This record gives sequence, structure tokens and C-alpha cells, in this order.
Amino acid sequence: MSRRRLPPLSALRAFEAAARHESAKQAAEELSVTATAISHQIRALEDALGVPLFVRKPRQLELNMAGRELQQVLESAFDSIGAAVERLSAAPRRRAVTLSTTPAVAVRWLLSWVCLLRDSHPDIDLRIHASHEPVALDGVTADIAIRYGDGRWPGLVAEKLFDNTFIPACSPLLNLHDAAELPGHSLIHFRNQAAISSPIDWAIWQKKAQVPGLDVAAGLVFSDETHAVSAAVGAQGVALMSRQLIEDELREGRLVQPFGPELEGKPFFLVYPESRRNDPSIQAVREWILTVPGGLCSI
Repeated sequence: MSRRRLPPLSALRAFEAAARHESAKQAAEELSVTATAISHQIRALEDALGVPLFVRKPRQLELNMAGRELQQVLESAFDSIGAAVERLSAAPRRRAVTLSTTPAVAVRWLLSWVCLLRDSHPDIDLRIHASHEPVALDGVTADIAIRYGDGRWPGLVAEKLFDNTFIPACSPLLNLHDAAELPGHSLIHFRNQAAISSPIDWAIWQKKAQVPGLDVAAGLVFSDETHAVSAAVGAQGVALMSRQLIEDELREGRLVQPFGPELEGKPFFLVYPESRRNDPSIQAVREWILTVPGGLCSI
């Protein structure tokens, strides 16, 4: 594509304004310059084109044929540019917010409800960072997070979302009703090496349950919590799971809690930097999370 042969934009603007007002003085007022500057710009444009554009009369500028042709083209072009600028200025700016949480919370709790955020804030692009390891909420790695813990993180606002109660759970097909029957079934374990703190596991449960003959080291081991749930639903054994994350399976009867005891784990919290408490993007995602069914907080 060949380069456009165009005069300076400042000269074209000065000419278009003067032609529209038929006055250098009024054009100067519109463009916040002096009338002398307008005259110089028009003269420079005429020199560049090699043709006069006005019939100059006392206190009035009158377009000649060349000037009228150029004025019509410029008026249309500037109108198009102005309309495009107005559309772009009025369009909502897209905002990206990265939410960090565990894979199980993302898959089993949040993803089904992303539509609520999209409906209420279509200008926000949600990015989910799934990890068992807490990441920096520095606006680069992540902006906001759902973490389990004691709720004390320096520099962060922490709002409790829901408790984290661990229960034995299995398919009703196993026909399991008493803890004494547990040694006859496979245990399903969730172990993730990336997690900073270990979740409640079968060894901790056994210290409280004291089931004779139970080997807490044996069974199926998964590094992904959702896979452990799938194995339990598939009657592959008995899992020790967060009740809050398997509520759907319990309600629909795909999983049952055959016996106790129950163990209290660390609750889940919504956390974000204190310095961004009033950030509109953070508040939009916060409001969405607090309206997702299953949480224990209300806005």
C-alpha cells in the first residue's frame, strides 16, 4: 500500500473550521488558537495544494470551488472520526480479574455459576487460577482468592465463605452402614504434593474413630480431589471428603455418609488485598462469589 499524501492535520482542521464558520475568528475560538494562527495554517495548506481555497472578503471567508470540494470531503471524514471516537469512548472497558482457588472449589462449586457474573458484569473477563498452593495477590499472578485456613493473612481482607467438614462418603451400592465394616473396603485418598498444608486424611480420622484392623496406608490415591470424588461415586471405595464440596452427590443420593465420626477442617475464605477493598473489579467478583449457592456468607 502506497503512503498517503496528506497535508498536516492541523492545517486541515483549521481550514475545515474556518470553512464551516466562514470566519477565521470563529474557527480560532473553536480550536482555542488565535485568528492569526488560523490564517497561517490556511495559507500553508493553500501553498501545499497549489490552489487558493477561499475568496477573501473583508471580515468574511468565502469558499471557492476547490475549497468547497475539500470542505465537503473533510466534513464527512471528521464526522466519521468523531462518531468512531464517541463509540469507542462509550463502550465499556473490559476488565480481567484472576481468581485463585483449589481445583475442587473451582470445578465443584464455582464453574456452574460463572453465568451469574457474566450476566451482571459482562465487561469482566474472569480468569481462574486453580492451585493448591497459595499465590501472590499482586494483580499479576492473581487478584482475589478462595483459600482454606485460619483467616489470618496479613494485608488481606478475609471473609468466611463456608465451613469444611470432612466425612466418610461412598456409593450406596457398597451397602456400607457401620465403621466396623470399613476394613473390608478400599480407602480412597486425596494427596497433593503441592499443597502447603495437608488436608484431613484417613490417618487423622482413624485416630478418632479407632476402627480395628483398618490399614490407613492402603487404597487408591489421587492427586486431584475431583478424581477421588468420581471414584467414590463409581463405588471404587470409601473417600474422606469435604461435605460442602460433595453436597450435590449427597443430595442426589449418588453418595452417602454411612457413619462418623466427622472432622472439622479449616474453613474457606474469600481473600483480597486490603489496598483493593474499594476496587470496582474486586467488588464485582466478591459480590458474585457471595451470591453463589452453597456459601455461608451474605452480602
